[in-house]
Parts: sequence; structure tokens; C-alpha cells
Amino acid sequence: MLVRNCAGGVVFSGEKVFLLRNEKGEWVLPKGVIRHGDLSNEVALKRVREEAGICAEIVSTAGNTSYEFYSVTRQKPVCNKITWYIMSSPNEEYTIGEEKKFTEGGFFGIEDAIGRITYSQDKSLLNLSFRMFKELSLEAV
Repeated sequence: MLVRNCAGGVVFSGEKVFLLRNEKGEWVLPKGVIRHGDLSNEVALKRVREEAGICAEIVSTAGNTSYEFYSVTRQKPVCNKITWYIMSSPNEEYTIGEEKKFTEGGFFGIEDAIGRITYSQDKSLLNLSFRMFKELSLEAV
């Protein structure tokens, strides 16, 4: 099995979170593979910028998830291990940066986003991250 370390962002702007819809119609969070000794936080920020055009800042770590799938192109199973970061965007501006991989995106209210997200572990991640984001935002005041 091929194991890939990845990093991604749960990007909030106020009471909304950013989601992408991929070419399979799945609603997901921005993420990417860590390569060449890059740091996970740098990869997470880079993927958010490349996939969504958002210049966010990291507020905190959010946790880790992993999933397995069979790669038809590689002809073997793959396990993606993802380190997530809670991020803040100063506004709700975005641009889909990789039109071949993503068909749409946007900032959604939390209930709407949880209803849209395809995978249950991402729903849990979003729920926990939003609670942490609100707590950290209150502490900063």
C-alpha cells in the first residue's frame, strides 16, 4: 500500500466555512500531498491558496484523518493521512484555481456545510473545528 502524508485547511470566514466540489461531485476541504520535505502547515496554506485562491492564516491545528482507496492509475491501494489546520480568511472571496479538479466552491453556513460534505469524518472534523474556531475567536477579543 502506498501511504501519502497530506495537509489541508478548514477555512472559516466569520460563521462560514469554505468547501470545494470535486470532479466526482464530492464536497471536500482543500488539501494536498506533502512532498520534498515541505512542512505540513506550508502545504496546507499553499493548497488553500492554489485550490481556492484564499490567502488564509493558520489559527490552530485541527487534528488528523486518514482514508484508503484503490488507485486505478497506480494499480494499488493508497492511504492518505491528512494533518488539518483551522484557518481564518478575512473575507469570503475565492477563485477556483484548479478547474480540472474542482467544479465549484464557496463559503457556507456550518449546518449547510455539514449537510453538503460527502465524508462523515470530514463532517466531524468540521464540527470540532468550528467549535475550536469560535473559542479561539472569543479568546482573541
